[in-house]
Order: sequence, then C-alpha cells, then structure tokens
Amino acid sequence: MIKLENLQAFIVSKIRLPSLQMTEPQPSVLLNTGTRMPLLGLGTFRLQGQEDTYNAVDAALTAGYRAFDTAAVYHNEAQLGHALRCLLPKHGLSREDVYITSKLGPKDQGSKARDGCLRSLEQLGLGYIDLYLIHWPGTQGLPAGDKRNPENRAQSWTVLEEFYTEGKFRAIGVSNYTVEHMHELLKSCKVPPAVLQVEFHPKLVQMDLRALCKERAVCFQAYSSLGTGVLLSDHVVLDLAKKYGRTSAQVLLRWAVQQNIPVLPKSCQPERVEENGRLFDFEISEEDVERLSALDCGEKFCWDPTQVS
Repeated sequence: MIKLENLQAFIVSKIRLPSLQMTEPQPSVLLNTGTRMPLLGLGTFRLQGQEDTYNAVDAALTAGYRAFDTAAVYHNEAQLGHALRCLLPKHGLSREDVYITSKLGPKDQGSKARDGCLRSLEQLGLGYIDLYLIHWPGTQGLPAGDKRNPENRAQSWTVLEEFYTEGKFRAIGVSNYTVEHMHELLKSCKVPPAVLQVEFHPKLVQMDLRALCKERAVCFQAYSSLGTGVLLSDHVVLDLAKKYGRTSAQVLLRWAVQQNIPVLPKSCQPERVEENGRLFDFEISEEDVERLSALDCGEKFCWDPTQVS
C-alpha cells in the first residue's frame, strides 16, 4: 500500500504548474526593495538617433513593454527620455507606468560618481530613475589589475546609496560583477544591491552567480540573451524554434523568463521589437529548458570582467 505522504508527493510531482505569471498583463519580479521590475525590457545599446529611438520606444510601448534599459556609455539617455516624455501620453501612460534603468559609466567610477549620477538624471529628465547600476567593476584608464579599482567602485557604491536614500534612484545594483566582486560589495554595503545584470544565455548559464544572487535576494538579470546573435543559428535553438513555431530569439528569451530571469532584447526595428515581446503566450517544456541549459560551455560573447581586481 502506498503511504499517504508518498501518494501526495507523487500527485504534486505530476501537477503541471501554470507558466510564470502568465495571467499578469506585465509579468514582473519582486526586488529586495519591495518594488517590482518587469521581466521584459527594451535594451537600447547601440540605439542612436532621435527618430530610431522614438520608433523603437513607440513599438515597445505598443507591444506591452514597460521597462527600458540605457546607460551613460550608450550616449542615448537624452533621446530615450525625450521619446518617453512624448510617447507616454500617446499611450495613456504616466511616468509611474514605466521602469527605467541606467548605469554609471566606467569613466565616472570613484571620485566622479556623483557627477555621473546627476548627469544621468539630467539627461533622462524623468525626475527619478527606477534602477541605477554600476556598469563595470573597473575604472576607465586604469589597468584591470590596478588596486585602485576596488577603492573606486566602493566609493561609487556609497554615492549610489546616497541617491537611493534621497529617492532619486528607486533601486541600485551592479552590472558585470563576478562572484568575487559581489562578495566584496555584499560585505561592505549599507544598502544591498537589488539587481545584478550580466551576460546570460544557454552557453553561459552563470550557475555560481545565480546561486549567490538567490542566497542574497539579489535579482539576476540577463543581457545578450541571443549571444550577440550567434545563438540564433545554433542547431538546438533552431530545432526548438521549429518545434514550437517560434523564432529563435523568442525561444532563447522564453528560456530565460521561464526561469524568472528578466531579459532586455534590443532592436531598432519596430517589427522585431514586437516579435521579441511575444514571450508570455507559450511555454517550453522542462526537458527542452534542460536541453538548452546543457549547451553551457562558459562562452562569453561580450566583455570579460574576471581580470578586474
């Protein structure tokens, strides 16, 4: 005879839970600040020109995006801010309906951090920034192994904490930090980081960083989900795209959000922006999630912060 507790465990194991927040119009994750951040955001890296920025933001808002990611080094904070101020009324939205992320540039790391933060606020012209990140653990102009790098990023974090306390930044975090950089920060900070944004895709699953983030209640966020486009033609991704009747990009992005990992696909083509946003009306099987994860080989297509002291 099957014991009651074993029977219950068997039944639970066979229940197929609903897809991640599929019923929500804007699926989101809860941050350690008590606020929510959308799972889907528009990345704006290499998005230049007022017209292209306006059209991309317009397409994103139409498609249901409510988060936008920029940075000082993208040189488009002012263009994004202008587009949002023009487009939010058109879409019947207010500033509070969108989530804006920007980042402190490496040239402003350390003693210039306050000026860099103020410049981002001024360029965006939106009153406050929902999430502000230290973009890189190093300092522009210093060798990766220079011992001033830890001092500079500690000084930058203190400035971000001040802006957070003042309400100018609603959440603060970091980008491109390694496990070692995270341990260093978590040991000394007064305000813990809400988000770690790093390269993440099936060939770089970042298990150590994800485990650390889970343990310390830091949201792990992905960039370069498509492996700078290389993964779009991977034979496993193409096979699954055919199986689910989806694009390769949608499969790769869905693989991430199904693991509760926010994504930031980027494009200046309105039709591609809309296409990339259709992630919440299908589900990848657990077996296929594992099949994609099995591609992990530690390959980085973007920047490598491991040498930064």
